[in-house]
Amino acid sequence: MGYILAHDVGTGGSKAVLVTEQGRVIASDFEPYSTQYPHPHWAEQNPDDWWHAIAVTTRRLLKAKKIPPAKILAMTFASQMMGILPVDAKSLLLRPAIIWLDGRAIEEARAVMRKVGGAEIFARLVGVALTGKDVIPKMLWLKNNEPDVYRRAAMILDVGSYLLYRATGRLIYEWSGASVTGLFSLRRKTWDTGLMRLFGLEAGKFPELAPSTEKVGGLSRAAAKDCGLLEGTPIIAGAGDAPAAAVGSSAVGEGDGHICLGTSGWIGIVTSRPIAGKRGIATIQSADPEKLFLIAESETVGACLEWAARELYQADPGSKIFARMDAEVASAEPGAGRLLFTPWMYGERCPIADECVRSAFLNLCHTHQRGQMTRAVYEGVAYNLRWMLDSIAELYHFRPEPIRAIGGGARGLPWLQIIADVCGRTIESVPSPQEAGAVGVALVAAIGLGIYPSFEAIKTLVRPEHTITPNPAPKPVYDEMYSAYRKVYRSLRRLYRSLNS
Repeated sequence: MGYILAHDVGTGGSKAVLVTEQGRVIASDFEPYSTQYPHPHWAEQNPDDWWHAIAVTTRRLLKAKKIPPAKILAMTFASQMMGILPVDAKSLLLRPAIIWLDGRAIEEARAVMRKVGGAEIFARLVGVALTGKDVIPKMLWLKNNEPDVYRRAAMILDVGSYLLYRATGRLIYEWSGASVTGLFSLRRKTWDTGLMRLFGLEAGKFPELAPSTEKVGGLSRAAAKDCGLLEGTPIIAGAGDAPAAAVGSSAVGEGDGHICLGTSGWIGIVTSRPIAGKRGIATIQSADPEKLFLIAESETVGACLEWAARELYQADPGSKIFARMDAEVASAEPGAGRLLFTPWMYGERCPIADECVRSAFLNLCHTHQRGQMTRAVYEGVAYNLRWMLDSIAELYHFRPEPIRAIGGGARGLPWLQIIADVCGRTIESVPSPQEAGAVGVALVAAIGLGIYPSFEAIKTLVRPEHTITPNPAPKPVYDEMYSAYRKVYRSLRRLYRSLNS
């Protein structure tokens, strides 16, 4: 039996997962790395840390499971998206990577929108207003604020393209990663050079493109030595983390949907329909080259629970604190004593696109206890997800049910029950939910290797582990609290702008 080695390269670290041809997880290994926040709204990482994590986790995994390198059929990557990384003519790093969480390019985003009449008109045309977290504004920030770096940049990469370069020596940009730049034609599957000219960006700074399933090369001698693998091991292009996770959830058919409950989170719908984005909901390239991916992304989902663990319980989120939190949440009544929490800790993308918005407890009084505050955090994320699902149903008439749940948060059945109750949808969790991105990209590689003929052929490989149906009893209180929740941003947005611009 052979194995596919999938790396899920995220914000807090990289996870190596050994996956069978049938999508079964054999073992995984994780290596953390740091994020630097040198200024407000900034978030940067050292790309060498990504490759170091990939190399050490690969070696540890092979050693722990006693897997001969010849048994590795391919290696591939599910990568965090929306970062930019300039490299020179020798592909050497010119600065730290500006990652997806970075929102520094606020002025550049506003300048782009002014070209078409302002944020409101831009949102009507494109579907969502630009923020300082989007890729085009980040590139323009680089050009305006670090002109020497921009001039010396032979290529501007993202996380996935950098990893493909480190693995093979080739400069390749995978379709799904390219599609979140705003410079990729979903119809033609090419770079949109007209938009590049409009924004003053040189087309020559963008690598050639490849679909997720393409074999982009073999593992180079240097990379093989780093990882303890055989030179020439096939490297498959892989996909961005969200499209890869859709495959790992098995929500790959027309209109199928999943929820990711990671540090950040999203709702994703696979479709072949060409759909324009609205209300912060974007259409990007699916891992399936024949389909698109409708995504509503929330910036801080599991991060809210991690904050609660750290600040309300003084606990390391890596400990077993979440079981204790679940128990306290279960003892608090639905609606948390009419306490609201907004899960916008580092700005938000959907259902509202605003890098200045922040989290808040609303209606907090002296009688509220910690369990109610924690339940309000769980419920606040659920209200945000319901708003996203309602927007998808209203705008696009997609109402997926059941919805597959993945990510670390999907291990918490009490939280899944709250989400099911608030949203009124049946939720199915999958085995190894934290490995869904890696499992998904491994199955993408399996298709690229010819093991499976299509994405439809892998639909039955991942079966649900738990099914959570909505409890009708708390519906009245959740409907009332959800109605109040949707009024918060409209009431406070000017205050957020004045405090956080």
